[in-house]
Amino acid sequence: MDKQAIGKKCWVVPDGYIPVPTDRDSENINNYISHECICLLNTSEKDVSVELIFYFEDSNPVIVKDITVAAQRSSHLRIDELLQDGKPVIPKGTPYSLVIKSSDPIVAQMSRLDTTQNNMAFLSTMAFPAD
Repeated sequence: MDKQAIGKKCWVVPDGYIPVPTDRDSENINNYISHECICLLNTSEKDVSVELIFYFEDSNPVIVKDITVAAQRSSHLRIDELLQDGKPVIPKGTPYSLVIKSSDPIVAQMSRLDTTQNNMAFLSTMAFPAD
């Protein structure tokens, strides 16, 4: 019997930003670099197809397709490591918003590590579940 999936098919993260690297990124003792990550949780018993739609202040949206979250698994996607046509989807220093669409319900969370200041900042927030 298939367990009912937890979550929604559409999630929204209105505030995205990956800072441009600074000297602080190479100076911190743990060699952390600023980045953002999306955590996607699929509790169902079947794989889920996910599409990421990135929106910008001054250019057209960019869509990243063909992301699969396996059944009863989580997937952590580093936004700064997403490539399309060999180029970063999100250039560093570019504000963006994100809509996550999936074929079946999932749960989405966004986290950000900012290493551009002496006291590194870590933020984690649930995406907004949209219907």
